[in-house]
Amino acid sequence: MELSVLNIKGEDTGRKVTLSDAVFGLEPNEHAMYLDVKQYLANQRQGTHKSKERNEVAGSTKKIKKQKGTGGARAGSLKSPLFVGGGRVFGPKPRNYSFKLNKKLKRVARLSALSLLARDNKVALVESFSLDAPKTSEFKGILSNLQVAGKTLILLPAADKNIVLSGRNLPKVKISTASDVNTYDLLNTEKLLLVEESVNVLETLFSAK
Repeated sequence: MELSVLNIKGEDTGRKVTLSDAVFGLEPNEHAMYLDVKQYLANQRQGTHKSKERNEVAGSTKKIKKQKGTGGARAGSLKSPLFVGGGRVFGPKPRNYSFKLNKKLKRVARLSALSLLARDNKVALVESFSLDAPKTSEFKGILSNLQVAGKTLILLPAADKNIVLSGRNLPKVKISTASDVNTYDLLNTEKLLLVEESVNVLETLFSAK
């Protein structure tokens, strides 16, 4: 698959880059992508939810009525889950939601997501650029020149502080480095904008078995 390289003015530079079929031309594995996204979202959970059981609720443990002869069910104390203000039965407790996935499966998931974007013609290439200072308006102008709209994931070959600071306030734009790309971000975007050198980073990263 060949893509034309654009400059920051949105003009075709006349150069083309061939995307490797080993990275952008695979048959997507939906189950691998599902598992990788599931793990990513699970890792975002704090797991700090907690409700009080009957031994943790403040209150008297005095028996509220005699055991027999009242015509009603027996009751031990007001901390019983049956009463308003009592403890909760089998309530949530702090827990870790993370789980393990094999590296090979995660690699397949990322390659599947990249191939899916390429198959749907949602990948664009822009030549390397830099900003002298963090400037959101200037960065927004570049995206406008490239006719980028909607959710956009921009992959840089390496971290660039000025670019990251310029784009972090834009609600539908996410900026990351090619080496840190994850399946969730790839599937949660409408357009993948690759800075030219990031293609080599991706191909080098995923060519390693």
